[in-house]
Amino acid sequence: MKNGVKKICAAAISGAMLLGGAGATWAMTGVRQPAAVVQQEKSPAPKEKESQGVVKDETVYVLTGAQGQVQKIIVSDWLKNSMGSAAIPDRSELTEVETTKGDQTYTDQGDMRVWDAQGEDIYYQGNLQKELPVTLSVTYKLDSREISPQNLAGKSGRVSIRFDYQNNQFQTVEINDKKEKMAVPFAVLTGMLLDNEVFSNVQVSGGRTINDGSRTIVAGIAFPGLRDNLKMDEEKLEIPDSLEIQADVKNFKLDNTVTIATNQVFSRLDMDEVDSEEDLTDLLAQLTDAMAQLTDGSSQLYDGLCTLLDKSGQLADGVDELSNGAGKLEDGAGELSDGAGELSSGAAALSKGLDQLAANSSTLTDGARQVFAALLQTADTQLAAAGLNLPKLTMENYAQVLGGVISSAGPDQVLDQIEGAALDKVTQQVEERQEEIKEAVTEAVQQQVAGQVTQAVRETVLEQVLASQGMTRQQYEAGVASGAIDSATRAAIESAVDAQMEDPGVKGTIGAQTDAQMADPKMEGMIAQKTREQMDLLIQQAMGSSDVKDQISSAIDQANAGLSAIASLKAQLDSYNAFYTGLIQYTGGVSTAQSGAAALSSGAGKLASGASTLYAGTRQLREGTDELADGVPALIDGVTQLRDGAKALSEGLAEFDQKAVQKIVDAVDGDLEGLLERLREMTKLSRDYRSFSGISDGMDGQVKFIYRTESVQG
Repeated sequence: MKNGVKKICAAAISGAMLLGGAGATWAMTGVRQPAAVVQQEKSPAPKEKESQGVVKDETVYVLTGAQGQVQKIIVSDWLKNSMGSAAIPDRSELTEVETTKGDQTYTDQGDMRVWDAQGEDIYYQGNLQKELPVTLSVTYKLDSREISPQNLAGKSGRVSIRFDYQNNQFQTVEINDKKEKMAVPFAVLTGMLLDNEVFSNVQVSGGRTINDGSRTIVAGIAFPGLRDNLKMDEEKLEIPDSLEIQADVKNFKLDNTVTIATNQVFSRLDMDEVDSEEDLTDLLAQLTDAMAQLTDGSSQLYDGLCTLLDKSGQLADGVDELSNGAGKLEDGAGELSDGAGELSSGAAALSKGLDQLAANSSTLTDGARQVFAALLQTADTQLAAAGLNLPKLTMENYAQVLGGVISSAGPDQVLDQIEGAALDKVTQQVEERQEEIKEAVTEAVQQQVAGQVTQAVRETVLEQVLASQGMTRQQYEAGVASGAIDSATRAAIESAVDAQMEDPGVKGTIGAQTDAQMADPKMEGMIAQKTREQMDLLIQQAMGSSDVKDQISSAIDQANAGLSAIASLKAQLDSYNAFYTGLIQYTGGVSTAQSGAAALSSGAGKLASGASTLYAGTRQLREGTDELADGVPALIDGVTQLRDGAKALSEGLAEFDQKAVQKIVDAVDGDLEGLLERLREMTKLSRDYRSFSGISDGMDGQVKFIYRTESVQG
């Protein structure tokens, strides 16, 4: 969901927290937790009384099109296991159930799911296709003509967006011994965020707007079906069941809107203590008491002004004392004028001296900056010569760059880097000889294969020679072992075998079989493996050689020397940086002092001038106090008029209390008995509606619905 909807939820849905509270996080982010539900074999259904002590908190997320048409319903349930039960039987119509927190599993037992809770709460969600208790319909108009949201996107003009809410959840109740249908009461809150670059002159019926300068937040609340439940005349009591927004738009687009529907407002009404009309009219009595307090307050204002009028005579005496004090002030102002003149002369001299000192500050700081830049340039040259590829050093980054090199180049890191570089170099050299090594390995393997083939062919030839002598291989070996076959016979047989082995045909057979085995794909894989093993062995031998070890040792010494030089370089730059920073602070202080001295000089001059003016003004003050004394009678007349006005206010509020508030009380009084009975039945219906997806007997529950319309984009 887009950020706009999140902001709507923060501004509008915060008011709905008292309607149902937690559980809207998923709707605003669209994030689903990993599922981990294991369904096991079925067994007989348990008794539902085991659900006692468990509360099902259900949130139904309804994803709709821009006109409110339902696209998908996702239900999220939280089984609050306050008793710490090991198993929780739960009745639910949901499909594709997934846990959203934890890894608890369930078993199907009859028409129930029994959760292996292990004393913990259960969080899960699933899908459901079912008629909603409250349906949402959104219509759009452009310049008073109805239009689809797709065609409205990107257009400009006067736009109307109307949200209509239809209550579909009815039950039959008995009112005054008569059966009639009554809707389960729902409070519906809709919120949206309008971009002020798109929407202007926003008006809303059945809601409120808040404009922060760049966005306009619209929120409205409605009670579909409530007026019919209460059977109240619309002229006496107007109960909203829709929300309409009108605005001038430019290039129309609208982010997602969010609507919350809940019956918990009515479930929480405590009608047990309302047994009579007097209990209900107590609320109106509070309004009457408040009006009485306002009337009493206006009377107190009148009494206070009477007291002020009585004290006006004392005000006249105070004006006379003020006139005497003005004369003394005139004398002090003369002395102040003389001192201010002396201060002005001293401040001018101080300002002149600081001007001369500040004139050299720029030259001093420019020179220091140039020295710092030269030091950094020299450091760059030295680091580059050492083979270090580092960012160009500046006054701002040198400490971070050099400090990073030092901190990342400890003994272990240096050793790893150098050994790694050596290994890379040796590996590259061996890899360059891969074909040469492969040829040698291939030749060795071929010789081995040829020897094995030759031996096998010789065995076959031996059997053929023995067969020509009328013997088998077993007979021959037995005769040799027993001494029945003498050495001459054996030599003759071996000579015959050697002669046949030299035959071109036999040699051709040996060559053909050798080539065939060498052409086997498995042999190619073996040669590649042996080649890799030989290369790894050569790399290992090279890394263990004295030459490579000496090179690594020399490189470590050079690296340590380089790190020491970098640390020394950083220390030098730190020292100069401290000097440069102090110089900047000093010249800044001189500049501040110069400005202050100039201001002091200017202020002292103004003070001298002002003191002179003050001295002249004190004369006028003394003359003015005389005129003030003459005006005290006029002040007394004004207070008298104010007292009379307060008395009129007090009498007017009392009249309003009698003619307006009492009329409101009288209009309701005497017509509450039927309303009281309907409120009781409606409260019962609300408390009985505890779940959308299903709930076990003995399990308490509460449910709220969150609708999200898709955005309209140009």
